[in-house]
Amino acid sequence: MARSTLTRLLPATAAAVAALIGFAAAPAHAAIWTSSEQWGNYTTSDGYILYNNIWGSGAGTQSIWANSSSNWGVTANHPNTGGIKSYPNAKKTVNKPITSLSSLTSTYNVTVPSSGAYNTSYDIWDTDYDYEVMLWVNYNGAVGPLGTAQGTVTLGGHTWAVYKGSNGANEVFSFLRTSDSSSGTVNILPILKWIKDTKGWWGNETIGDVQFGYEITSSSGGLNFTTNGFGVSSS
Repeated sequence: MARSTLTRLLPATAAAVAALIGFAAAPAHAAIWTSSEQWGNYTTSDGYILYNNIWGSGAGTQSIWANSSSNWGVTANHPNTGGIKSYPNAKKTVNKPITSLSSLTSTYNVTVPSSGAYNTSYDIWDTDYDYEVMLWVNYNGAVGPLGTAQGTVTLGGHTWAVYKGSNGANEVFSFLRTSDSSSGTVNILPILKWIKDTKGWWGNETIGDVQFGYEITSSSGGLNFTTNGFGVSSS
C-alpha cells in the first residue's frame, strides 16, 4: 500500500483546453466499475486487482473507475497538507523467487496533472512484506523518497536516483527516474537482481505483488489521474 515514502514528484482558448483535459482524464464511456469507498477493490477478468486505497490520515475524497486493468483512473480531492493520502493502484501477483524468474517487465502509459503533489510509481513487494521496491516514473510537487541517497544507476531501460531506508516495518528501496516519463517499458528483473547481487540488500526473495498507481499527497480542488495502458509480464 505504499505506506513508507513521502511523495514528491481563461479566455476562449482556455475553454477548449479545459475540454481537452477533461476528455483525456475521463473514461470515454460509462466505466464497468466505479467506487468511492476507502478500500474499494475490483478483480479484473485477467487477474489484476484494482484498489482505491485511501489509507493516509487527513485524506479528502477520491473515486476510482475502471474499464479494464489497463484503462482506469481516479479523481482525487485531497487537501494541500503533508503526508501521503492514498495509493490507488492496479496489482498483479507474481509469487516467484528472483532466481526462478527469467523475465519480469511492465509497460505503462499515464496522463497526470501538472499541479498537486504526487508520484506515479510501481510498488513491488516480497511475499513476507519485509521489503518494498518503489520505481517512480514521474513526480510533482513537494514530495521525496524515504531514506538516504545511494547514487544513480541505469537499469531496466531507465536511469534512476536510488534511495535506501526503513519505515520501521520494512526496508524500502526507492528508484526515482531522473527525468519524468508518461509512458514506457520497465525491465524490472535487472533492478531486483541489482539489489540482490550487486548491493546485497536482500537475498533470494519471493516477489509477490507488482503494483502500479499514484501515490497522492495533495490534489486540492480535484485532480484526475488516468492510466491509459498498463500490464505486467513474467516468466
